[in-house]
Amino acid sequence: MRFGPVRLADAEGALLGHSVKIGTMKLAKGHRLSADDVAAFAEADLTEVIVARLEPDDLAEDEAAARIAAAIAPDHLRFSRAATGRVNVYATVAGLFVANRAVVDQLNRIDPAITLACLADHVAVDAGDMVATIKIIPLAVQQALVERAQALLRADLAFEVKPFTPRRAALVATELPSLKGQVMDKTRAVLTARLLQSGSRLDSEQRVAHTTEAVAAAISDAAVSHDLIIVFGASAVADPDDVIPAAIRRAGGVVEHVGMPVDPGNLLVLGRLGDIPVLGAPGCARSPRENGFDWILDRLIAGEWPSNADITGLGVGGLLKEIPTRPQPREGTGGKRPGPVWIVVLAAGQASRMGPDGRHKLLAEFEGMPLVRRSVETAIAAAPGRVIVVTGHREAEIRAALAGLQATFVSNPDYPSGMAASLIAGLSALDADAGGMLVMLADMPGITSAHLAKLIAAFVSESGRAVVRAVADGQRGNPVILPKETFHAVRQLVGDVGARHIVERCGLPVIDVELGAAARLDLDTPEAIVAAGGLLRD
Repeated sequence: MRFGPVRLADAEGALLGHSVKIGTMKLAKGHRLSADDVAAFAEADLTEVIVARLEPDDLAEDEAAARIAAAIAPDHLRFSRAATGRVNVYATVAGLFVANRAVVDQLNRIDPAITLACLADHVAVDAGDMVATIKIIPLAVQQALVERAQALLRADLAFEVKPFTPRRAALVATELPSLKGQVMDKTRAVLTARLLQSGSRLDSEQRVAHTTEAVAAAISDAAVSHDLIIVFGASAVADPDDVIPAAIRRAGGVVEHVGMPVDPGNLLVLGRLGDIPVLGAPGCARSPRENGFDWILDRLIAGEWPSNADITGLGVGGLLKEIPTRPQPREGTGGKRPGPVWIVVLAAGQASRMGPDGRHKLLAEFEGMPLVRRSVETAIAAAPGRVIVVTGHREAEIRAALAGLQATFVSNPDYPSGMAASLIAGLSALDADAGGMLVMLADMPGITSAHLAKLIAAFVSESGRAVVRAVADGQRGNPVILPKETFHAVRQLVGDVGARHIVERCGLPVIDVELGAAARLDLDTPEAIVAAGGLLRD
Protein backbone atom coordinates (compact mmCIF):
# COMPACT_ATOMS: atom_id res chain seq x y z
CA MET A 1 0.00 0.00 0.00
CA ARG A 2 1.22 3.48 -0.88
CA PHE A 3 -0.01 6.27 1.40
CA GLY A 4 0.35 9.99 0.92
CA PRO A 5 -0.72 13.02 -1.13
CA VAL A 6 -1.46 12.66 -4.84
CA ARG A 7 -2.63 14.99 -7.60
CA LEU A 8 -6.38 14.98 -8.16
CA ALA A 9 -5.84 13.54 -11.60
CA ASP A 10 -4.36 10.41 -9.99
CA ALA A 11 -6.85 10.07 -7.09
CA GLU A 12 -9.78 8.23 -8.69
CA GLY A 13 -10.11 4.70 -7.30
CA ALA A 14 -7.85 5.37 -4.33
CA LEU A 15 -8.96 5.24 -0.67
CA LEU A 16 -9.38 8.55 1.10
CA GLY A 17 -6.72 8.88 3.77
CA HIS A 18 -8.65 11.25 6.04
CA SER A 19 -12.30 12.27 6.25
CA VAL A 20 -13.14 15.32 4.18
CA LYS A 21 -16.02 17.81 4.27
CA ILE A 22 -16.70 20.04 1.28
CA GLY A 23 -19.87 22.07 1.57
CA THR A 24 -22.63 19.63 2.39
CA MET A 25 -20.63 16.63 1.16
CA LYS A 26 -18.91 14.48 3.78
CA LEU A 27 -16.62 11.64 2.80
CA ALA A 28 -15.31 9.26 5.44
CA LYS A 29 -11.79 8.01 5.82
CA GLY A 30 -11.37 4.90 3.66
CA HIS A 31 -13.98 5.97 1.10
CA ARG A 32 -13.06 4.87 -2.43
CA LEU A 33 -12.92 8.02 -4.53
CA SER A 34 -15.12 8.16 -7.62
CA ALA A 35 -14.89 10.44 -10.62
CA ASP A 36 -17.67 12.57 -9.13
CA ASP A 37 -15.76 12.90 -5.87
CA VAL A 38 -12.65 14.06 -7.71
CA ALA A 39 -14.74 16.57 -9.66
CA ALA A 40 -16.19 17.95 -6.42
CA PHE A 41 -12.68 18.37 -5.02
CA ALA A 42 -11.66 20.24 -8.16
CA GLU A 43 -14.63 22.59 -7.85
CA ALA A 44 -13.50 23.33 -4.28
CA ASP A 45 -10.08 24.33 -5.68
CA LEU A 46 -8.26 21.36 -4.17
CA THR A 47 -5.22 20.29 -6.14
CA GLU A 48 -4.21 17.19 -4.20
CA VAL A 49 -5.60 14.77 -1.67
CA ILE A 50 -4.12 12.27 0.78
CA VAL A 51 -5.00 8.74 -0.23
CA ALA A 52 -4.03 5.11 0.12
CA ARG A 53 -3.38 3.29 -3.14
CA LEU A 54 -3.59 -0.48 -2.93
CA GLU A 55 -1.03 -2.79 -4.43
CA PRO A 56 -2.21 -5.96 -6.23
CA ASP A 57 -1.61 -8.09 -3.11
CA ASP A 58 -3.39 -5.72 -0.69
CA LEU A 59 -6.81 -6.11 0.94
CA ALA A 60 -8.85 -3.09 2.01
CA GLU A 61 -9.33 -2.76 5.75
CA ASP A 62 -12.95 -3.94 5.90
CA GLU A 63 -12.35 -6.99 3.74
CA ALA A 64 -9.28 -7.89 5.77
CA ALA A 65 -11.15 -7.60 9.08
CA ALA A 66 -14.09 -9.61 7.75
CA ARG A 67 -11.84 -12.42 6.51
CA ILE A 68 -10.05 -12.68 9.85
CA ALA A 69 -13.33 -12.72 11.75
CA ALA A 70 -14.67 -15.48 9.49
CA ALA A 71 -11.81 -17.72 10.60
CA ILE A 72 -12.98 -17.67 14.23
CA ALA A 73 -15.20 -20.54 15.36
CA PRO A 74 -18.68 -18.95 15.50
CA ASP A 75 -20.20 -21.01 18.32
CA HIS A 76 -22.11 -18.74 20.72
CA LEU A 77 -20.67 -15.64 19.02
CA ARG A 78 -22.11 -12.91 16.82
CA PHE A 79 -19.97 -10.79 14.50
CA SER A 80 -20.73 -7.24 13.42
CA ARG A 81 -20.43 -6.12 9.82
CA ALA A 82 -16.94 -4.84 9.06
CA ALA A 83 -16.74 -1.04 9.19
CA THR A 84 -13.72 1.27 9.38
CA GLY A 85 -11.55 -1.81 9.50
CA ARG A 86 -13.25 -3.20 12.58
CA VAL A 87 -15.35 -6.24 13.42
CA ASN A 88 -16.83 -6.48 16.91
CA VAL A 89 -17.61 -9.86 18.44
CA TYR A 90 -20.52 -10.40 20.84
CA ALA A 91 -21.67 -13.27 23.04
CA THR A 92 -25.01 -14.77 22.08
CA VAL A 93 -25.48 -16.61 25.39
CA ALA A 94 -24.76 -16.07 29.05
CA GLY A 95 -21.59 -17.91 29.87
CA LEU A 96 -17.89 -17.81 30.59
CA PHE A 97 -15.54 -16.05 28.18
CA VAL A 98 -12.36 -18.11 27.87
CA ALA A 99 -9.31 -16.72 26.08
CA ASN A 100 -6.17 -18.44 24.84
CA ARG A 101 -3.49 -15.85 25.52
CA ALA A 102 -0.86 -17.68 23.46
CA VAL A 103 -3.01 -17.58 20.31
CA VAL A 104 -4.13 -13.98 20.82
CA ASP A 105 -0.53 -12.88 21.40
CA GLN A 106 0.66 -14.82 18.36
CA LEU A 107 -1.94 -13.17 16.14
CA ASN A 108 -1.06 -9.69 17.39
CA ARG A 109 2.60 -10.38 16.60
CA ILE A 110 1.98 -11.26 12.93
CA ASP A 111 2.12 -7.57 12.02
CA PRO A 112 1.19 -4.29 13.76
CA ALA A 113 -1.45 -3.78 11.06
CA ILE A 114 -3.59 -6.60 12.52
CA THR A 115 -4.92 -6.40 16.07
CA LEU A 116 -7.22 -8.50 18.23
CA ALA A 117 -8.35 -7.27 21.65
CA CYS A 118 -10.59 -9.31 23.92
CA LEU A 119 -11.82 -9.58 27.49
CA ALA A 120 -9.68 -11.08 30.20
CA ASP A 121 -9.63 -14.85 30.48
CA HIS A 122 -12.50 -16.51 32.37
CA VAL A 123 -14.84 -13.55 32.63
CA ALA A 124 -18.59 -14.11 33.01
CA VAL A 125 -20.62 -12.47 30.23
CA ASP A 126 -24.27 -11.99 29.35
CA ALA A 127 -25.84 -12.46 25.95
CA GLY A 128 -25.15 -9.33 23.92
CA ASP A 129 -21.91 -8.39 25.69
CA MET A 130 -19.01 -7.46 23.44
CA VAL A 131 -16.17 -9.90 24.05
CA ALA A 132 -13.60 -9.02 21.38
CA THR A 133 -12.78 -6.64 18.56
CA ILE A 134 -10.67 -7.12 15.44
CA LYS A 135 -9.16 -3.91 14.09
CA ILE A 136 -7.04 -3.33 10.99
CA ILE A 137 -4.88 -0.29 11.73
CA PRO A 138 -4.02 1.01 8.21
CA LEU A 139 -6.47 1.36 5.33
CA ALA A 140 -5.19 -1.82 3.73
CA VAL A 141 -3.00 -4.76 4.61
CA GLN A 142 -1.13 -7.38 2.63
CA GLN A 143 -3.25 -10.42 1.79
CA ALA A 144 -0.44 -12.74 2.86
CA LEU A 145 -0.59 -11.35 6.41
CA VAL A 146 -4.36 -11.83 6.55
CA GLU A 147 -3.94 -15.41 5.37
CA ARG A 148 -1.43 -16.05 8.16
CA ALA A 149 -3.95 -14.72 10.70
CA GLN A 150 -6.71 -16.90 9.22
CA ALA A 151 -4.56 -20.01 9.36
CA LEU A 152 -3.67 -19.37 12.99
CA LEU A 153 -7.30 -18.89 14.02
CA ARG A 154 -8.46 -21.99 12.15
CA ALA A 155 -5.74 -24.12 13.70
CA ASP A 156 -6.31 -23.14 17.31
CA LEU A 157 -9.02 -21.48 19.38
CA ALA A 158 -8.27 -17.87 20.27
CA PHE A 159 -11.33 -17.48 22.48
CA GLU A 160 -14.80 -18.86 23.08
CA VAL A 161 -17.89 -18.41 25.20
CA LYS A 162 -18.76 -21.48 27.19
CA PRO A 163 -22.51 -21.35 27.92
CA PHE A 164 -23.64 -21.65 31.49
CA THR A 165 -25.54 -24.86 32.19
CA PRO A 166 -28.15 -23.97 34.82
CA ARG A 167 -27.76 -25.92 38.04
CA ARG A 168 -30.15 -26.96 40.76
CA ALA A 169 -28.23 -25.90 43.84
CA ALA A 170 -28.57 -26.84 47.48
CA LEU A 171 -27.37 -24.63 50.33
CA VAL A 172 -26.07 -26.22 53.50
CA ALA A 173 -25.50 -23.61 56.21
CA THR A 174 -24.06 -24.36 59.62
CA GLU A 175 -25.20 -22.62 62.77
CA LEU A 176 -23.36 -21.36 65.83
CA PRO A 177 -24.67 -19.08 68.60
CA SER A 178 -22.34 -16.33 67.35
CA LEU A 179 -23.98 -16.23 63.90
CA LYS A 180 -27.17 -14.20 63.67
CA GLY A 181 -30.14 -15.57 61.78
CA GLN A 182 -30.41 -12.39 59.71
CA VAL A 183 -26.87 -12.97 58.43
CA MET A 184 -27.92 -16.45 57.27
CA ASP A 185 -31.01 -14.98 55.62
CA LYS A 186 -28.87 -12.45 53.76
CA THR A 187 -26.48 -15.22 52.72
CA ARG A 188 -29.34 -17.15 51.14
CA ALA A 189 -30.57 -14.04 49.31
CA VAL A 190 -27.10 -13.16 48.00
CA LEU A 191 -26.49 -16.74 46.84
CA THR A 192 -29.89 -16.84 45.11
CA ALA A 193 -29.03 -13.66 43.18
CA ARG A 194 -25.56 -14.98 42.33
CA LEU A 195 -26.99 -18.18 40.87
CA LEU A 196 -29.64 -16.37 38.84
CA GLN A 197 -26.93 -14.73 36.77
CA SER A 198 -26.25 -18.12 35.17
CA GLY A 199 -29.87 -19.24 35.05
CA SER A 200 -29.29 -21.54 38.03
CA ARG A 201 -31.55 -21.63 41.04
CA LEU A 202 -31.29 -22.31 44.73
CA ASP A 203 -33.70 -25.19 45.29
CA SER A 204 -33.24 -25.87 48.98
CA GLU A 205 -31.55 -24.81 52.19
CA GLN A 206 -30.63 -26.87 55.23
CA ARG A 207 -29.41 -25.25 58.43
CA VAL A 208 -27.49 -27.70 60.55
CA ALA A 209 -25.12 -27.82 63.50
CA HIS A 210 -21.51 -26.91 62.82
CA THR A 211 -20.28 -30.49 63.11
CA THR A 212 -18.75 -32.93 60.66
CA GLU A 213 -21.57 -35.42 61.14
CA ALA A 214 -24.39 -32.93 60.60
CA VAL A 215 -22.82 -31.38 57.51
CA ALA A 216 -22.00 -34.80 56.01
CA ALA A 217 -25.60 -35.92 56.44
CA ALA A 218 -26.89 -32.72 54.82
CA ILE A 219 -24.50 -33.13 51.86
CA SER A 220 -25.62 -36.72 51.32
CA ASP A 221 -29.26 -35.68 51.49
CA ALA A 222 -28.76 -32.81 49.04
CA ALA A 223 -26.97 -35.03 46.52
CA VAL A 224 -30.14 -37.00 45.90
CA SER A 225 -31.90 -34.22 43.99
CA HIS A 226 -29.32 -31.48 43.26
CA ASP A 227 -26.34 -31.10 40.95
CA LEU A 228 -24.49 -28.43 42.94
CA ILE A 229 -23.98 -28.23 46.70
CA ILE A 230 -22.72 -25.10 48.44
CA VAL A 231 -21.75 -25.14 52.09
CA PHE A 232 -21.49 -21.98 54.19
CA GLY A 233 -19.81 -22.57 57.52
CA ALA A 234 -20.62 -20.48 60.54
CA SER A 235 -16.89 -20.53 61.24
CA ALA A 236 -14.14 -20.12 58.66
CA VAL A 237 -12.16 -23.14 57.48
CA ALA A 238 -8.87 -23.24 59.36
CA ASP A 239 -7.44 -26.59 58.26
CA PRO A 240 -7.85 -29.27 55.55
CA ASP A 241 -9.36 -31.46 58.27
CA ASP A 242 -11.78 -28.81 59.50
CA VAL A 243 -15.54 -29.39 59.57
CA ILE A 244 -16.44 -28.73 55.92
CA PRO A 245 -13.65 -30.69 54.18
CA ALA A 246 -14.01 -33.47 56.74
CA ALA A 247 -17.76 -33.58 56.09
CA ILE A 248 -17.24 -33.91 52.33
CA ARG A 249 -15.03 -36.93 52.93
CA ARG A 250 -17.42 -38.36 55.55
CA ALA A 251 -20.23 -38.17 52.97
CA GLY A 252 -18.13 -40.29 50.59
CA GLY A 253 -16.76 -37.41 48.54
CA VAL A 254 -13.31 -36.17 47.62
CA VAL A 255 -11.70 -32.88 48.65
CA GLU A 256 -9.67 -31.63 45.72
CA HIS A 257 -8.40 -28.31 46.99
CA VAL A 258 -8.49 -26.21 50.15
CA GLY A 259 -7.58 -22.53 49.88
CA MET A 260 -6.84 -20.35 46.88
CA PRO A 261 -4.56 -17.38 46.13
CA VAL A 262 -7.43 -14.93 45.72
CA ASP A 263 -8.26 -12.32 48.33
CA PRO A 264 -11.09 -12.08 49.23
CA GLY A 265 -11.76 -15.75 48.71
CA ASN A 266 -8.76 -17.47 50.30
CA LEU A 267 -10.74 -19.94 52.39
CA LEU A 268 -12.57 -21.81 49.64
CA VAL A 269 -12.98 -25.59 49.61
CA LEU A 270 -13.48 -27.48 46.34
CA GLY A 271 -14.72 -31.04 46.54
CA ARG A 272 -17.08 -33.42 44.81
CA LEU A 273 -19.47 -36.19 45.62
CA GLY A 274 -19.38 -38.35 42.53
CA ASP A 275 -19.95 -35.88 39.68
CA ILE A 276 -21.62 -33.30 41.93
CA PRO A 277 -19.45 -30.29 42.85
CA VAL A 278 -19.39 -29.45 46.55
CA LEU A 279 -18.14 -25.94 47.29
CA GLY A 280 -17.20 -24.80 50.75
CA ALA A 281 -17.82 -21.07 50.44
CA PRO A 282 -15.48 -18.52 52.05
CA GLY A 283 -17.09 -16.00 54.37
CA CYS A 284 -16.64 -13.20 51.82
CA ALA A 285 -19.21 -14.94 49.58
CA ARG A 286 -21.90 -13.71 51.98
CA SER A 287 -21.35 -10.38 50.20
CA PRO A 288 -22.47 -9.80 46.58
CA ARG A 289 -19.10 -8.28 45.74
CA GLU A 290 -16.81 -10.20 43.42
CA ASN A 291 -14.51 -12.63 45.18
CA GLY A 292 -12.70 -15.90 44.53
CA PHE A 293 -15.89 -17.90 45.08
CA ASP A 294 -17.39 -16.29 41.95
CA TRP A 295 -14.41 -17.37 39.86
CA ILE A 296 -14.72 -21.04 40.80
CA LEU A 297 -18.53 -21.08 40.73
CA ASP A 298 -18.62 -19.62 37.20
CA ARG A 299 -16.18 -22.26 35.94
CA LEU A 300 -18.22 -25.07 37.39
CA ILE A 301 -21.50 -23.80 35.94
CA ALA A 302 -19.80 -23.38 32.54
CA GLY A 303 -18.83 -27.04 32.60
CA GLU A 304 -15.18 -26.69 33.62
CA TRP A 305 -13.58 -28.47 36.53
CA PRO A 306 -10.73 -26.35 37.91
CA SER A 307 -7.54 -28.32 38.49
CA ASN A 308 -5.02 -27.62 41.22
CA ALA A 309 -2.90 -25.89 38.59
CA ASP A 310 -5.86 -23.71 37.59
CA ILE A 311 -6.54 -22.66 41.18
CA THR A 312 -2.94 -22.09 42.19
CA GLY A 313 -2.46 -20.05 39.02
CA LEU A 314 -4.98 -17.40 40.07
CA GLY A 315 -2.58 -15.39 42.20
CA VAL A 316 -1.69 -12.80 39.55
CA GLY A 317 -4.78 -10.59 39.50
CA GLY A 318 -6.10 -12.36 42.57
CA LEU A 319 -5.74 -9.39 44.90
CA LEU A 320 -9.25 -8.01 44.74
CA LYS A 321 -10.81 -5.09 46.55
CA GLU A 322 -11.17 -5.62 50.27
CA ILE A 323 -14.53 -6.20 51.93
CA PRO A 324 -15.01 -3.28 54.34
CA THR A 325 -16.47 -5.45 57.08
CA ARG A 326 -13.32 -7.61 57.13
CA PRO A 327 -10.35 -5.27 57.38
CA GLN A 328 -7.75 -7.92 58.26
CA PRO A 329 -5.12 -8.84 57.22
CA ARG A 330 -4.80 -5.45 55.56
CA GLU A 331 -4.78 -2.38 57.72
CA GLY A 332 -8.22 -1.39 58.95
CA THR A 333 -9.49 2.01 59.92
CA GLY A 334 -8.81 1.44 63.62
CA GLY A 335 -11.65 3.81 64.38
CA LYS A 336 -10.00 6.47 62.26
CA ARG A 337 -12.32 9.27 61.24
CA PRO A 338 -13.06 9.17 57.51
CA GLY A 339 -12.31 12.00 55.13
CA PRO A 340 -14.86 14.84 55.13
CA VAL A 341 -18.25 14.50 53.49
CA TRP A 342 -18.89 16.88 50.62
CA ILE A 343 -22.44 17.74 49.59
CA VAL A 344 -23.24 17.70 45.87
CA VAL A 345 -26.50 19.53 45.09
CA LEU A 346 -27.96 18.44 41.75
CA ALA A 347 -29.58 21.43 40.06
CA ALA A 348 -28.97 20.75 36.36
CA GLY A 349 -32.12 18.90 35.28
CA GLN A 350 -34.64 20.05 32.70
CA ALA A 351 -37.72 19.64 34.93
CA SER A 352 -39.49 17.98 32.02
CA ARG A 353 -42.64 17.23 34.02
CA MET A 354 -43.32 20.90 34.73
CA GLY A 355 -45.38 21.25 31.58
CA PRO A 356 -45.04 23.18 28.30
CA ASP A 357 -45.04 26.70 29.76
CA GLY A 358 -41.36 26.47 30.67
CA ARG A 359 -41.59 27.34 34.36
CA HIS A 360 -38.63 25.99 36.31
CA LYS A 361 -39.39 24.24 39.59
CA LEU A 362 -36.07 25.24 41.17
CA LEU A 363 -37.01 28.90 40.75
CA ALA A 364 -40.36 28.42 42.52
CA GLU A 365 -40.44 30.47 45.71
CA PHE A 366 -40.92 29.09 49.20
CA GLU A 367 -41.34 31.75 51.86
CA GLY A 368 -40.03 34.31 49.37
CA MET A 369 -36.88 32.35 48.46
CA PRO A 370 -36.19 30.33 45.30
CA LEU A 371 -36.25 26.61 46.04
CA VAL A 372 -32.74 26.08 44.69
CA ARG A 373 -31.32 28.78 47.00
CA ARG A 374 -33.17 27.29 49.95
CA SER A 375 -31.63 23.87 49.20
CA VAL A 376 -28.09 25.18 48.77
CA GLU A 377 -28.28 27.28 51.94
CA THR A 378 -29.41 24.13 53.79
CA ALA A 379 -26.37 22.28 52.45
CA ILE A 380 -23.97 25.08 53.37
CA ALA A 381 -25.31 25.17 56.94
CA ALA A 382 -24.55 21.44 57.29
CA ALA A 383 -21.15 21.41 55.55
CA PRO A 384 -19.73 24.93 55.18
CA GLY A 385 -16.97 25.10 52.61
CA ARG A 386 -17.80 21.65 51.23
CA VAL A 387 -20.80 22.24 48.96
CA ILE A 388 -20.78 21.71 45.18
CA VAL A 389 -23.71 22.79 43.01
CA VAL A 390 -24.11 21.19 39.57
CA THR A 391 -25.97 23.39 37.09
CA GLY A 392 -27.03 22.90 33.48
CA HIS A 393 -30.57 23.69 32.30
CA ARG A 394 -31.25 27.44 32.48
CA GLU A 395 -27.87 27.75 34.13
CA ALA A 396 -27.64 31.53 34.15
CA GLU A 397 -30.95 31.91 36.00
CA ILE A 398 -30.13 29.18 38.52
CA ARG A 399 -26.75 30.71 39.28
CA ALA A 400 -28.30 34.17 39.58
CA ALA A 401 -30.65 32.77 42.22
CA LEU A 402 -27.60 31.53 44.12
CA ALA A 403 -25.60 34.74 43.92
CA GLY A 404 -23.41 35.41 46.93
CA LEU A 405 -23.49 31.86 48.33
CA GLN A 406 -20.18 30.24 49.25
CA ALA A 407 -20.35 27.11 47.11
CA THR A 408 -18.39 25.58 44.25
CA PHE A 409 -20.30 25.71 40.97
CA VAL A 410 -19.82 23.05 38.31
CA SER A 411 -21.38 23.20 34.86
CA ASN A 412 -22.81 20.05 33.29
CA PRO A 413 -23.21 20.71 29.55
CA ASP A 414 -24.41 17.12 29.08
CA TYR A 415 -27.44 17.61 31.37
CA PRO A 416 -29.96 16.49 28.68
CA SER A 417 -28.52 12.95 28.92
CA GLY A 418 -29.77 12.55 32.50
CA MET A 419 -28.64 12.40 36.10
CA ALA A 420 -25.49 10.30 35.59
CA ALA A 421 -23.61 13.18 33.93
CA SER A 422 -24.45 15.47 36.87
CA LEU A 423 -23.23 12.93 39.41
CA ILE A 424 -19.97 12.58 37.52
CA ALA A 425 -19.59 16.36 37.22
CA GLY A 426 -20.12 16.79 40.95
CA LEU A 427 -17.72 13.96 41.78
CA SER A 428 -15.03 15.54 39.61
CA ALA A 429 -15.07 18.66 41.79
CA LEU A 430 -14.52 16.87 45.13
CA ASP A 431 -11.31 17.40 47.05
CA ALA A 432 -8.94 14.45 46.91
CA ASP A 433 -9.35 13.86 50.65
CA ALA A 434 -13.15 13.55 50.48
CA GLY A 435 -14.37 10.49 52.33
CA GLY A 436 -17.90 10.59 51.00
CA MET A 437 -20.27 12.39 48.66
CA LEU A 438 -23.72 13.34 49.95
CA VAL A 439 -25.96 13.54 46.91
CA MET A 440 -28.77 16.03 47.47
CA LEU A 441 -31.57 16.80 45.05
CA ALA A 442 -32.28 20.53 44.81
CA ASP A 443 -36.06 20.05 44.71
CA MET A 444 -36.63 18.65 48.22
CA PRO A 445 -37.91 21.53 50.38
CA GLY A 446 -38.46 19.37 53.46
CA ILE A 447 -34.78 18.51 53.92
CA THR A 448 -33.12 20.55 56.66
CA SER A 449 -29.55 21.04 57.74
CA ALA A 450 -30.34 18.94 60.81
CA HIS A 451 -31.33 16.08 58.51
CA LEU A 452 -28.06 16.37 56.64
CA ALA A 453 -26.09 16.48 59.88
CA LYS A 454 -27.86 13.30 61.01
CA LEU A 455 -26.85 11.50 57.83
CA ILE A 456 -23.25 12.69 58.09
CA ALA A 457 -23.05 11.59 61.74
CA ALA A 458 -24.21 8.11 60.75
CA PHE A 459 -21.55 8.00 58.04
CA VAL A 460 -18.83 8.99 60.48
CA SER A 461 -19.99 6.41 63.01
CA GLU A 462 -19.44 3.74 60.33
CA SER A 463 -15.90 5.05 59.74
CA GLY A 464 -16.93 6.09 56.24
CA ARG A 465 -17.25 2.49 55.04
CA ALA A 466 -20.99 2.24 54.51
CA VAL A 467 -23.62 3.78 52.30
CA VAL A 468 -25.96 6.02 54.30
CA ARG A 469 -29.46 6.45 52.94
CA ALA A 470 -32.40 8.56 54.04
CA VAL A 471 -35.68 6.69 54.46
CA ALA A 472 -39.28 7.64 55.18
CA ASP A 473 -41.15 5.06 57.26
CA GLY A 474 -38.63 2.48 56.06
CA GLN A 475 -39.03 3.36 52.37
CA ARG A 476 -35.84 4.47 50.62
CA GLY A 477 -35.56 8.12 49.78
CA ASN A 478 -32.98 10.91 49.47
CA PRO A 479 -30.37 12.19 50.19
CA VAL A 480 -27.76 9.42 50.15
CA ILE A 481 -24.08 9.42 51.11
CA LEU A 482 -21.78 7.42 48.84
CA PRO A 483 -18.42 6.47 50.39
CA LYS A 484 -15.16 6.91 48.53
CA GLU A 485 -15.10 3.22 47.71
CA THR A 486 -18.02 3.72 45.30
CA PHE A 487 -16.56 6.66 43.38
CA HIS A 488 -15.15 4.48 40.62
CA ALA A 489 -18.59 2.99 40.02
CA VAL A 490 -20.16 6.46 39.89
CA ARG A 491 -17.74 7.43 37.12
CA GLN A 492 -19.03 4.51 35.03
CA LEU A 493 -22.69 5.64 35.12
CA VAL A 494 -24.33 6.53 31.81
CA GLY A 495 -27.71 8.09 30.98
CA ASP A 496 -30.64 8.98 33.15
CA VAL A 497 -29.73 6.82 36.12
CA GLY A 498 -28.85 7.68 39.67
CA ALA A 499 -26.84 5.80 42.25
CA ARG A 500 -29.52 3.26 43.24
CA HIS A 501 -27.93 0.25 41.56
CA ILE A 502 -24.54 1.22 43.03
CA VAL A 503 -26.09 1.20 46.49
CA GLU A 504 -27.66 -2.20 45.88
CA ARG A 505 -24.64 -3.90 44.30
CA CYS A 506 -21.57 -2.34 45.88
CA GLY A 507 -21.46 -4.90 48.68
CA LEU A 508 -21.03 -2.25 51.36
CA PRO A 509 -23.32 -2.07 54.40
CA VAL A 510 -26.31 0.21 53.84
CA ILE A 511 -27.33 2.27 56.86
CA ASP A 512 -30.89 3.61 56.69
CA VAL A 513 -31.55 6.84 58.57
CA GLU A 514 -35.18 7.72 59.23
CA LEU A 515 -35.97 11.32 58.22
CA GLY A 516 -39.72 11.06 57.91
CA ALA A 517 -41.75 12.36 54.97
CA ALA A 518 -39.06 14.88 53.97
CA ALA A 519 -36.96 12.04 52.54
CA ARG A 520 -39.54 11.34 49.83
CA LEU A 521 -40.91 14.81 49.13
CA ASP A 522 -39.49 15.98 45.83
CA LEU A 523 -41.32 18.36 43.56
CA ASP A 524 -41.73 17.27 39.95
CA THR A 525 -45.00 18.90 38.88
CA PRO A 526 -46.66 22.32 39.24
CA GLU A 527 -49.36 20.70 41.38
CA ALA A 528 -46.78 19.26 43.76
CA ILE A 529 -45.10 22.64 44.17
CA VAL A 530 -48.38 24.40 44.96
CA ALA A 531 -49.39 21.61 47.37
CA ALA A 532 -46.09 22.01 49.20
CA GLY A 533 -46.67 25.75 49.67
CA GLY A 534 -44.56 27.01 46.77
CA LEU A 535 -45.25 29.85 44.36
CA LEU A 536 -44.34 29.26 40.72
CA ARG A 537 -42.43 31.94 38.85
CA ASP A 538 -41.54 32.13 35.18
